[in-house]
Amino acid sequence: MALREDFLWGGATAANQCEGGYNAGGRGLANVDVVPVGKDRGAVITGKMKMFDFDDEHFYPALEAIDMYHRYKEDIALFGEMGFKTYRLSIAWTRIFPNGDEAEPNEEGLKFYEDLFKECHKYGIEPLVTITHFDCPMHLIKEYGGWRNRKMVGFYENLCHAIFNRYKGLVKYWLTFNEINMILHAPFMGAGLYFEEGENEEQVKFQSAHHELVASAIATRIAHEVDPENQVGCMLAAGNYYPYTCDPKDVFKAQEEDRENYFFIDVQSRGEYPAYALKKLEREGIEIQMEEGDKEILKANTVDFISFSYYSSRVASADPEVNAKTAGNIFESVKNPYLDASEWGWQIDPLGLRITMNAMYDRYQKPLFIVENGLGAVDVPDENGYVEDDYRIAYMAAHIEAMKDAVNLDGVDLLGYTSWGCIDLVSAGTGEMKKRYGFIYVDRDNEGNGTLKRTKKKSFDWYKQVIASNGEDLSI
Repeated sequence: MALREDFLWGGATAANQCEGGYNAGGRGLANVDVVPVGKDRGAVITGKMKMFDFDDEHFYPALEAIDMYHRYKEDIALFGEMGFKTYRLSIAWTRIFPNGDEAEPNEEGLKFYEDLFKECHKYGIEPLVTITHFDCPMHLIKEYGGWRNRKMVGFYENLCHAIFNRYKGLVKYWLTFNEINMILHAPFMGAGLYFEEGENEEQVKFQSAHHELVASAIATRIAHEVDPENQVGCMLAAGNYYPYTCDPKDVFKAQEEDRENYFFIDVQSRGEYPAYALKKLEREGIEIQMEEGDKEILKANTVDFISFSYYSSRVASADPEVNAKTAGNIFESVKNPYLDASEWGWQIDPLGLRITMNAMYDRYQKPLFIVENGLGAVDVPDENGYVEDDYRIAYMAAHIEAMKDAVNLDGVDLLGYTSWGCIDLVSAGTGEMKKRYGFIYVDRDNEGNGTLKRTKKKSFDWYKQVIASNGEDLSI
């Protein structure tokens, strides 16, 4: 009763949240660069407020982030010291194609990731690469409208040809789109969508989602053609909905909420639009424009595994009078009175991870991969920069225990576990630095002040022990 011997322990980051170097190496401007920290962030990432460039009133944390672009060797050495078997990272599209629609890729950008992947292999770390993690070239947004435009499929295909061929033998595990269901909740961040007044937003979102789904299938096909060893996964912002009461209306509401998220993965894993989704689109008057061959592309190129993020479960109520809400990974949810919550209101539910894993494995019967899990918290370092983050260790130990139960007691096939923000980075939801997830403290604040010095937290040695024991020793 143990995790597989080749279990892929590691950590996860995203280029836009850690790299910085936004104008280095020929890189172009991306949507994530122009998203500010502060009160306007929510309006920008949801496509309600137009911010296509910088202004003097806002601070844009992604421009420097934690400067991993210049410090990746130092950071990967620390990951190697912890014993990482894998490191999940994303490629910044605009490093490879600065505008997104060029015929030829940018050699300097290709070389940067080649060097980074080789640095990983130096420590026996297998890269797990997200092709698009909340990342869209601003040129493609300004000129084409982001993913609402069918031409985006071709631009993405060019990106895939460039990276799959260049990194053959260096990268085996790929994810096509990060948290693809976020297109419904943060459409500018997820798909470069800004909505003009009077536009049918739902129509635009679902048409854009179709383009991403076709692009994902094409990426899967190219990956397998270039190297049969390649393994391609989809990626879901997961966390099952519980009914608020045993009222059948609440039970059905929870099922509807789960389906809204599963819809994307149903297509990527099964290769066709599920009946419930087709009926929903029909009811709401949403017409998906499909090109000839789209259905065949989706059907023939399903993913090899299902990856997902899990931070908290959610609760659904059919009663509009139930309005006690809590936050969580962009999603708002009815508050669960049986659970504690983090400092940002995300409800802490280790058993919910096991429930979610079982629901997904029962549904898809494909290997799962937990590629994000962790606790965002305010860390207070001592005079030496050391953080005694027992609260993070307790959170992660409980979730890893639940993960092991799903594998050992329930029979879920699990490839690996990469904790989110293994080194402190910029929060996707809030843009803050003070919302920290890492085993490594980075000296930087919300306003961009600090030395960027890296310091190991208490959880660093704890996670090293967890990996060395293949999850058997979770003690502090």
